[in-house]
Amino acid sequence: MENNILSDLFSVRFGTMPDSVSPLPVSGSHRRYFRLSGGGSSAIGVAGTDFAENRAFCTMSGHFRSKGINVPEVYGISGDGMYYLQEDLGDISLFDYVADGRKGGEYSLQDREMLLSAVSGLPKIQFEGAAGLDFGVCCRSMTFDGQMVMFDLNYFKYCFLKTLGLEFDEVRLQSDFDKLRDDISSVPSDGFLYRDFQSRNVMVKDGKPYYIDFQGGMKGPMYYDLASFVWQARARYPQDLKDEMIAAYLEALAPYRHPEPDVFNERLRLFVLVRTLQVLGAYGFRGCFERKEHFLKSIPSAIRNIEELLAVPFVDYPYLDSVLRRIVEAFDRGETECLYEGNGRSSGRTDAGTAGGTGSAGKQALTVTVYSFSYKKGIPLDDSGNGGGYVFDCRSIHNPGKYDRYKSLTGMDAPVIRFLEDDGEVFMFMDNVYALVDAHVGRFLQRGFTHLMVSFGCTGGQHRSVYCAESLARHLAGIQGVKVRLVHREQHAERIL
Repeated sequence: MENNILSDLFSVRFGTMPDSVSPLPVSGSHRRYFRLSGGGSSAIGVAGTDFAENRAFCTMSGHFRSKGINVPEVYGISGDGMYYLQEDLGDISLFDYVADGRKGGEYSLQDREMLLSAVSGLPKIQFEGAAGLDFGVCCRSMTFDGQMVMFDLNYFKYCFLKTLGLEFDEVRLQSDFDKLRDDISSVPSDGFLYRDFQSRNVMVKDGKPYYIDFQGGMKGPMYYDLASFVWQARARYPQDLKDEMIAAYLEALAPYRHPEPDVFNERLRLFVLVRTLQVLGAYGFRGCFERKEHFLKSIPSAIRNIEELLAVPFVDYPYLDSVLRRIVEAFDRGETECLYEGNGRSSGRTDAGTAGGTGSAGKQALTVTVYSFSYKKGIPLDDSGNGGGYVFDCRSIHNPGKYDRYKSLTGMDAPVIRFLEDDGEVFMFMDNVYALVDAHVGRFLQRGFTHLMVSFGCTGGQHRSVYCAESLARHLAGIQGVKVRLVHREQHAERIL
């Protein structure tokens, strides 16, 4: 269905249907990207899962383009706002562009010039981009305020720190968090805060940087985005290059702001701390919980950033300082439980994501078959001969099939997805499913088993069971040593993830 919607948008824009619709590699988000080509034209199709996020991107893109900022043009938007077509900027991100310099530790003059060009464009985004922007379209929050700071700090605590097995005093840590929140909140929020300004979100086209993935932006302080870019964990920029990028930013900032050097450096250091903690939270969630390998591999680089920051103690946050030092020491000794590339230990939570590929060269993959079905037509048979696994009854979840506007749709369609997620029951249901299946997958990988079957049933096998099967399949996809076979029996649809 999504291919048809995107193809129609392509046809409206270019006057011809696309010859090909090719999925692009998945990223950290749940959005799905496709390259559509035909009639000598190409575009990127986006299938979103969040209406507010889609609206934010499309609105901000139009506004930024009106200010002369290099962002992709939005060619068309579906009637329900869940799909849109945008300009194809190619396949080379800035992160890819400087890959040789990153791997070799020596950035060429060409690499440096492109990095400096990208960071020099930031002040224009922050201040000209903020002028006249309707911040009411922001999909997370209109302003990076104290609440947003605390979200980031708690992200670090719950999704990273608590996975490590280190003991800490929550009351004392919270006291430092409160102080840090107040200090960050006292910095003026007078520009556009991109939120995830880093080299993966800059494309290189025709020798120029183009900026993408700004839909999570809001009004905020100018320091956050500079910290995000210069201290991007996996980029591992040397100190002299960091200094060059900061100098280039300050030069480009001059038409808009004139910060005192001491104040600028002090505030920037605080924002580097907060951003790095937020990044560790994201790496913990995406890596240790969603088990996406790229994020696990990034953890050591973020720890190195923390270690560099600690060269000067954070005297205003003494307990947080001590906790961070213990984290660095624990990683250096390999004593943390959260699995990451290069660490020899793992918690049960992360075994499922890695055991199949550790010392198991030549082993057959574990195939997890995920079914959706209608109870009226019986529970699917396990054709592997194992006869094990799980059958989950989704009929306790609020049923979109009761409403006429959803009767012709399935759990793969955006309106049904939005209905179930807005209702919220499905999240608690799936959290319990993930806990059971993750443990099973981890054990099966350890023991070298080759098949597991998980089925989701509802009344008609059309809405709730389809949504849940899709969710579990995405949750398991990408785990090393696991192949996911997804079957929607009543929809006569099957695919391998």
